[in-house]
Amino acid sequence: MAGFEWNSLITAAARALGAGDPLGALDRVALRGDPPALALRGIAMAQLGDLARARQLLRRASQGFGAREAVARARCVVAEAEIALAARELNWPAARLRAAAAVLEDHGDRVNAAHARHVEARRLLLLGRLDAAEEALGASGPAAALPPALQAVRGLAEAGIALRRLQAKAAREALAAAANAARRAGIPALIAEIGTAHLLLDAPAGRLITGGTARALSIEEVEALQATQALVVDACRHLVRGGERSISLATRPVLFALARALGEAWPEDVPRGALIARAFGSRLTDKSHRARLRVEIGRLRAELQPVARVNATREGFLLVPRPAREVLVLARPEEEGHAAVLALLADGEPWSSSALALALGTSQRGVQRALEALAAAGKIQAYGQGRARRWTTPPMPGLATGLLLTGPWATG
Repeated sequence: MAGFEWNSLITAAARALGAGDPLGALDRVALRGDPPALALRGIAMAQLGDLARARQLLRRASQGFGAREAVARARCVVAEAEIALAARELNWPAARLRAAAAVLEDHGDRVNAAHARHVEARRLLLLGRLDAAEEALGASGPAAALPPALQAVRGLAEAGIALRRLQAKAAREALAAAANAARRAGIPALIAEIGTAHLLLDAPAGRLITGGTARALSIEEVEALQATQALVVDACRHLVRGGERSISLATRPVLFALARALGEAWPEDVPRGALIARAFGSRLTDKSHRARLRVEIGRLRAELQPVARVNATREGFLLVPRPAREVLVLARPEEEGHAAVLALLADGEPWSSSALALALGTSQRGVQRALEALAAAGKIQAYGQGRARRWTTPPMPGLATGLLLTGPWATG
């Protein structure tokens, strides 16, 4: 009977975790030191936000499971991977997670195998690898076969992929399905996370600048711009698009600054002095600046030749679409020199500078400079020292932070 009670406590703790009740789980296993209890305590601590303690407990649990308990050890790996994701340790060895998913699949634990695929998909989404993230979700099997909590997590990931692809309808449908699943799961943190995602989806997604005036755009309106026949100067992706032709200027910041200035002024021209100030950051104009401007305008003409001309005027230069059509400038909702860094930090999770650099595909030194500038402006905050230093946006009352470990922890 004592053995039955011992195992029933493990089962009850696992069910409490699956329902998003870490304190209830700890009530049952907090004083136990056997591997299953250590694993459940680790997940409970992760749900409560103590990631360092959670990682220690999971490692002790993994070491305590015997060689024949491959499924239990694989579950510990999945939990460790999700803790690494919550801590934004994006360089955590993903091969370990894939191997754990394969072990779980081979042993018939398809629920936790699907959970592992979802963790992998969420990591890939943060890295901007949308096709790979979609493939990972597909490998978890049909959504209808999953428990409601996992259906909700999958819906959130699918909405994230659709948003990155500017597919507003697909994003809203995925969030609606996720909200329905979260209500059935009855997990408050999961319901709150989806509510926050809805708020983000309804927020302005960009600004349209044309003829010297600007207005906010919804995600649907930004999506519609992708099909317009107008000449679009895209300040979000640093490219110029005309019809089916896109010309990237992401690695040519001076050329893009000139293209944006010309696009914002269209159908008027831009004085040379204004172009020099926008492109070179100089308020003074001398012969060297004018000579450099002529060189850069020549380079811009060569780049834009398939979609537009850059004509000289008496006072400066004029952008002329080829063929004749409207010129639109798509900008971010708010102008910010480090908008890409802020966009990642907006999820409320703690990020290291190395993880931000990995997600943005840029140098860690450049990211560090951006973080210091944002911190000086009071837009972000840091805690920890050295390699443990993490950055986040100030918490907003009433809004949930990132979802952590709401997937079920099956035992046995």
